[in-house]
Amino acid sequence: MTRAVLVGLLATLAAAPPASAETVRIGFITSLSGPAGIIGKHMKDSVELALDHLGRRVGGLDVEVIYGDDQQKPDVGKQVADEMLKKHKVHFVSGIIWSNVMLAVAPVVTRERVFMIGTNAGPHQLAGKDCSEYFFTTSWQNDQTPEAMGKYMTDQGLTDVHIMAPNYAAGKDMLSGFKRYFRGRIIAEVYTQVNQPDYQAEISQIRAANPKAVFVFYPGAMGIQFVKQYAQAGLREQIPLYSVYTIDEVTLPALKEAALGIWETRYWSPDLSNEANTKYVSDFRKKYGYTPAFYGAQSYDGVMLIDAAVRAVKGDLANKAGMIAAMRKADYKSTRGPYKYNLNHFPIENFYLLKTVRTPEGEFAMQIQKTVFENHKDAYAKDCGMQW
Repeated sequence: MTRAVLVGLLATLAAAPPASAETVRIGFITSLSGPAGIIGKHMKDSVELALDHLGRRVGGLDVEVIYGDDQQKPDVGKQVADEMLKKHKVHFVSGIIWSNVMLAVAPVVTRERVFMIGTNAGPHQLAGKDCSEYFFTTSWQNDQTPEAMGKYMTDQGLTDVHIMAPNYAAGKDMLSGFKRYFRGRIIAEVYTQVNQPDYQAEISQIRAANPKAVFVFYPGAMGIQFVKQYAQAGLREQIPLYSVYTIDEVTLPALKEAALGIWETRYWSPDLSNEANTKYVSDFRKKYGYTPAFYGAQSYDGVMLIDAAVRAVKGDLANKAGMIAAMRKADYKSTRGPYKYNLNHFPIENFYLLKTVRTPEGEFAMQIQKTVFENHKDAYAKDCGMQW
């Protein structure tokens, strides 16, 4: 062990300037207050667990993580990113739940030739014409997950579907993705206010229209309110509910029986069987006492991607070309299993059908039922000008 460490040190000294010994500074932006604070907690806790697994070092260097609260507001997120860049001189900015926040933050970061490692939001603009060599994500492009649900519902022969989402960037992407693969008839496309608490009017419209199925995207607290009200109205047994990023390990503790039998598509689940995921989920539960959500898995992977990049350039943080080349290989043990990056730095990955069930222990959980897509690419890479 001593010899291996010595060789590593000598290689680093020979290959990199003295600046390579500096601390890796990561700015992590998420929502840490308000209703979305619970999502931010999953993400922050996962970052800390990743650092534990790395021995509290990244790429062999000391690390400092500066956490910032975007308050679910694009202007606040932009201010937080600006402070991280100017005051803290971060080498990486990561995180971000909301697509409208990401659209405000990513250009601020990448134009300074600083890496933006997204760990949730995947707006189509950043996958297409606004792609950047300094932007990577460890999640997905927004359209991909609902594309999987659109395909599954088509394969089931469903038609006359009512679709709904909040009226912001991700909501529009989600319904666009669904429509790209769904071949049946859509009888209504409804956009509601972001963080709307009451859906009685919309549920009355669904009851009156009597569709064969309903598809929704309502993340976080919006999902809790919609699904509870849908079940209380007695529609869950009458009109099947299909969703993306609505029923998850963030919302299930509040939804419980109301979520039973609802279908979701996702790229990840706690029961996904691979070495990295088993370790992540098990250690997360031991450390924090609750089950992680996909928001957390993506954030864990974000730290691991950064670690792989810094390690590849032997701690030379000035070697940005080397870090880009390393991240394009996705050479780390991801919680989703092995994957590749498309030309636009969005993952090419599998998507699964999940169902809410009650386990033999009496707990509520999302469980994988089947694979819908293997190695699925997003629809916007063709508009990205990068070639590598």
